[in-house]
Amino acid sequence: MSRMQGKVQQTEFYRKIVAVVCSIPPGRVASYGQVAALAGFPGYARHVSRVLRAVPDGDEVPWHRVLSAEGRVRIPHAAGAQVQRQLLLQEGVAVDGRRVDLKRFGWDPFAGK
Repeated sequence: MSRMQGKVQQTEFYRKIVAVVCSIPPGRVASYGQVAALAGFPGYARHVSRVLRAVPDGDEVPWHRVLSAEGRVRIPHAAGAQVQRQLLLQEGVAVDGRRVDLKRFGWDPFAGK
């Protein structure tokens, strides 16, 4: 993702990924791969994490609701992982260490939950 004059260049890919992430309701989580597929880009899970890292501070994108396919927090540094964990807990998502039960808290956009 290129940056121009301090702002993220908002490509169609970026906009679609952000739109899907913003659709995840509080108390639910989705995987990077699920977000990519729902945005129309199956197989681009790694790119979803790049988009979420590029979201400017202050934008209200619920990045914390996106986890690995196994339901794990994949933020490599402890401070960021702790922030994600706390945000999920505040929404009522049970987090066991760095893992969330996707069967219980996974988002199914087609079932309305």
